[in-house]
Amino acid sequence: MAVHEHPHRSPGFHLSAAFRRHRSGSRSQSAMSARLDTHTAQAYALASLRILTGFVFLWAFLDKAFGLGYATASGKGWIDGGSPTKGFLGSVAAGPMQSTFHSWAGETWADWLFMLGLLGIGVAVMAGVALWPAAVAGTAMMALMWLAEWPPAKHLSDGSPSMSTNPFTDYHVIYALALIAVAVAGAGATWGLGRQWTRLPIVRDHTWLH
Repeated sequence: MAVHEHPHRSPGFHLSAAFRRHRSGSRSQSAMSARLDTHTAQAYALASLRILTGFVFLWAFLDKAFGLGYATASGKGWIDGGSPTKGFLGSVAAGPMQSTFHSWAGETWADWLFMLGLLGIGVAVMAGVALWPAAVAGTAMMALMWLAEWPPAKHLSDGSPSMSTNPFTDYHVIYALALIAVAVAGAGATWGLGRQWTRLPIVRDHTWLH
């Protein structure tokens, strides 16, 4: 009598393969979720950096324009006839551009350029629009202010200590890098109007306006 042997497949094989596929799918989903969470956290961090940096410029404009009693005394604001550049540029006491800054101090063109720069950079960066033009203008402004304070100097022109805490990196350098970072990252979409801005026809045709 012939004995027909029927192959028996182990049910454990199916369960093991299914389990491995499930584990592989779970790992993929977990990795994707982790990447999304990291991307979201980075977007929020850059948006926070953008808004705070923009507010530095906007607040400087408001205080100098209206004399809010912080860096600018009440009654000595721009609207009261005060000059936002005379005190700072007139007191430059070190560096290769000392005499040049003295000649600029209090000039009408310098006051308007400085104040419009603060306002434009502050509003644009806080709103998340025109980040590249704002970064270029802000970096130029910070470079000039760095030259005015001239951190490399150990002594001022009168021989007194400059009290410089670092010969290169100060807050002007940090602000400039922050502006460049948010522009490179395109950080205007989160908590900002970046998406709406890039849809404008003139911005689509001129990518440097992003």
